[in-house]
Amino acid sequence: MNESSLGAIFLDSLLINNFVLSVFLGICPFIGVSNKFETAWRMGVSVIFVILVSSVLAFGTNLLLINFHAEYLRIITYIVIIASTVQLVEMFIKKTSPALFRALGIYLPLITTNCAVLGVALFQTARNYSFAQSVVFALGSSMGFTLALVIMAIIRERLELSDIPGTAKGTALVLMIAGTLSLAFMGFAGMGGGG
Repeated sequence: MNESSLGAIFLDSLLINNFVLSVFLGICPFIGVSNKFETAWRMGVSVIFVILVSSVLAFGTNLLLINFHAEYLRIITYIVIIASTVQLVEMFIKKTSPALFRALGIYLPLITTNCAVLGVALFQTARNYSFAQSVVFALGSSMGFTLALVIMAIIRERLELSDIPGTAKGTALVLMIAGTLSLAFMGFAGMGGGG
């Protein structure tokens, strides 16, 4: 079992090793859904829910697989868990907020293929986290994903009101902002105490 404290795991997954800006997982929804704050926030909340539920289920599934000496089935079972969780979220959002469902578009079902979601399950397994550590890691990672998404959305909304040269508009500007945010998050690496 990993001996890391819950606070250290949370801080590490939220800021120091942010899945989007430091580990570079989940870039597709980060770039695609960060046009508007409202959409980014709601997508972030959806990802938080999916990561928390899939992390808890992956922890239990991993114990079951170890018990039956079937560890080779981890990835496929994690993918089934994630896909099922995303389907539940998609049905819930479609029923409760059709406007949000349309705004998220293709990115909502793509949470299934979001490598950050699968990464959380695989990382917690590889690091031998306890149940509490797994939940804290999932919470920190998903909140870090949401934080990156919201920061990007706020910057992009502000830039809509700015006079930007034509050569820097569009995808080029988004990638420059993402790179700058990634560099800024590298500053948190010193908080890790050695890493």
